[in-house]
Amino acid sequence: MNSKLKKYAIYAGIGFGFLLLLSAITFFIIDEIKGGAVGDGQSKYELIIDPGESSSKVVKELAAAGMIKSSVYFNYLIKFTRAGNKIKQGVYDINDGMSSRKILDVIVSGKVKLVNFTVPEGYNNRQIGDLLVSKKLATSREEFLQVASSQALISKYNVPAKTLEGYFFPETYSVPLNYPLDRIAEMMIKRFYKKLESIPEAKGITPADLHFRVVLASIVEREAVRKEERPMMAGVFLTRIEKNINLESCATIQYLFDKPKKRLFETDLKIVSPYNTYVNGGWPPGPISNPGLPALIASFKPEKSDKLFFLLKPDGSHYFSATFKEHLEAKKKYIDVLYQ
Repeated sequence: MNSKLKKYAIYAGIGFGFLLLLSAITFFIIDEIKGGAVGDGQSKYELIIDPGESSSKVVKELAAAGMIKSSVYFNYLIKFTRAGNKIKQGVYDINDGMSSRKILDVIVSGKVKLVNFTVPEGYNNRQIGDLLVSKKLATSREEFLQVASSQALISKYNVPAKTLEGYFFPETYSVPLNYPLDRIAEMMIKRFYKKLESIPEAKGITPADLHFRVVLASIVEREAVRKEERPMMAGVFLTRIEKNINLESCATIQYLFDKPKKRLFETDLKIVSPYNTYVNGGWPPGPISNPGLPALIASFKPEKSDKLFFLLKPDGSHYFSATFKEHLEAKKKYIDVLYQ
C-alpha cells in the first residue's frame, strides 16, 4: 500500500470514528429530549397489552395516553433495541414520570401489575370464588368451582374427593391480572402442602388419612374463635366419634347456606343433607372450609379429654362440658339469657 492510500485509510478511520461519536452524542441528546419523562409521575395509566398485539399499536396507545413524548422516537427505540418481538402481554402500571427506556424495559421484562388477594382462614370454595371475582381474577364463582373440581388437579395431588375443598391454603397471594385460574388454584394447593411440612405428624401420611385430618381441621376452623381452643375442640369431635355420638356441629349446618346465619333454628338442624351432622352420624362427606395452620395442627395434635360438648360464650371463648346436663346448665347461663 503506497503512502497516499495509507493516509486515506487513516483519515477514513478518523472520520468514521468521528461520525460514530457524533451519532452517539446526537442519540444521547435526542434520548434526553424525546425519550425523557413527560411529567413527574403524578399521571398514571393502566396499559393493557393483549396477546399478539403489535408494538406500533402499543406505542400509539402510550402516545394517546400522554405517557411518551415522541411515538417516532419510541418506535426507533424498539427497532434499535430489537424489542419488537419481546414485548409481553399483560397489565402494566405506567406513569408519566417514566422515561421511554423505562417503559420499554417494563413491557419487555414483563413487570406486570400484580393483584393481591387474601384468603381468610375458614373460607369455603364458594367464598374464595366470590373473592377472586371481586379481584377480577375470575369471571364468576362457578368458574372457580369448576377449577376446584378439576379431575386433573384432584388426580395430580391424589385427593380422595370430588373437589379440592380444604386444600386451598388461606394466605395472601400476589398474581398478575389475567393469570390463569387453574394456576392460581394450584398455587394455593402447593402452599397447603408446603405448610403441611411444618407438622411432623403429617410426614408420610396417606392421602386418605390426610383427608380425614383436613375434614376435622375444616370443622374446627369454622367452630373455633380462639386459636388456643382448637386442640381441645378437635379432641371433643374425636371423642364423640369414638363414642358413636353425632358430631352435632353447627358449622356443618352453616356450610349448607350460601351466607352463614347469625343464629340457627330447630328447623335448620333438620335439613336433609349428608353434611347435617345433627341427623347423620360420623364425619361429613368432605371438608366444609379451607383451614389454616393452627386448625391443621390441632387435627394432628388433638387434646383428648372427657369433654363431649362446647358452646360459645359472649366473650368469644367456649365452655366445654363432659355431660349433657352440664352443657344445658351452661347454655342457660351463657346463651339463653342473650335471647330473653
